[in-house]
Amino acid sequence: MLSWEKLLCHIRPRDLHRSGVAMGTAAGRTEIERDYDRILFATPTRRLADKTQVYPMEEHASVRTRLTHSHEVSNLARSIGVRLAFDFAEEVFGKDHEQLKVKRNVPPLLAAVGLAHDLGNPPFGHQGEVAIQQWFRDNGTGNASQVDTDFVKFDGNAQTFRLITRLQFMNDQFGLNLTLGTLAALMKYPSVYGSSDMGGYSKHGIFRSERTTAEEVWEHTGLKEGMRHPLAYVMEACDDIAYSIIDAEDTVKKGYASFYDLIDHLESSSASDPVIEKVIEVSWKKNEDLKKEDLSSRELNDMSMQMFRVIAIAEMVNAATSTFVENIHVILDGSIQPGFELIKNSPCAHLCRATKEFDKRHGFQHRDVLRLELQGNSYIKKTMEMLWRAISCDDLDNRPFERYVFGDISENYRRVYGRSEKRFYDKCQLLCDAISGMTESHLIKKHDLYKSLENV
Repeated sequence: MLSWEKLLCHIRPRDLHRSGVAMGTAAGRTEIERDYDRILFATPTRRLADKTQVYPMEEHASVRTRLTHSHEVSNLARSIGVRLAFDFAEEVFGKDHEQLKVKRNVPPLLAAVGLAHDLGNPPFGHQGEVAIQQWFRDNGTGNASQVDTDFVKFDGNAQTFRLITRLQFMNDQFGLNLTLGTLAALMKYPSVYGSSDMGGYSKHGIFRSERTTAEEVWEHTGLKEGMRHPLAYVMEACDDIAYSIIDAEDTVKKGYASFYDLIDHLESSSASDPVIEKVIEVSWKKNEDLKKEDLSSRELNDMSMQMFRVIAIAEMVNAATSTFVENIHVILDGSIQPGFELIKNSPCAHLCRATKEFDKRHGFQHRDVLRLELQGNSYIKKTMEMLWRAISCDDLDNRPFERYVFGDISENYRRVYGRSEKRFYDKCQLLCDAISGMTESHLIKKHDLYKSLENV
């Protein structure tokens, strides 16, 4: 049986190794509250402003970037955390909820993992992950037989854990040194690459290089490989809500579809689903009210879509919260079904699935999006090729181009690499660190610069 006292563990990795001295900057904050602040002020968080959520290299300021997406996921997660800590405190956290300070610790913990969940994503969103996987799979290193599954199946979730625990350098090897409770809740896929104990999920979420850190987290929070932290289910649900509902709003904002297209799609997909029918009914009523205002057709479309977003999110947040509360006991005693997800097991499952289908049909598969994704795929692969020449070079002193490119990689990443055994695995990982750490505009600039210097 899992214990919330352990699950909300405020010990930090640095504490376990007795490394360093506390700076005394808590200023009345709990340790978990400090985690959110550390993530908010971290450089990789700011870089998300120039990374794709759905639409690459978007010039329309009101369309989401990966940063605005992360802030919205964080907001949704914090909102559910407030409901759990204030309205269902004893039911979820037990009679000791006051001693656990769940009102102060749970909302900021969920806000923290919501904000951090995409920090490791490479440029160009999911297509960036695909480009990295393809480069390694297509023998980009010249040693395909040696390439580890960590890279052939590279995933932004594992890179996020690596970034936070190792690459975001402070003054030692512990990264942002977040509490073990927060690190545990951040593990959407709590298994190490190569492990067969995946908890029923389709992906591994921890690179082999971070196995020791992950095992420390599991040991001190009472978890084990393949077992999610209860609050990881909430974070995943909020990501699902954002992907389905908020991405639909961006699709309409881009002009690829309209509010009326979305309603038509939902009506054809409803199959008498009560939640979809309710959302459609209330959305139509808001649309009729807005028609009475002096609005242009574009304003009516945008405002109707905003009303849909508010209505649909409210339904999904309530559904995720109630489903979590209903299943908390089987989550805590470890008998929850493998691969369990809150939204898929909630009354909003059909709404989420239908809206994602709309996003894919009208947004993700739009030819402009596909064209930009293809360009991004090419930029990533060609830049990886030039970086690999530098990383794999054994004679940098006599190779000016490779020496320049290697020296252009982040000092943090090179420092971590310098502490490794410099095996083939470590070289591949440095390459992934370098590419994932780039924003889209930075990647394009570096690609063009390296190409101009390549044959000088």
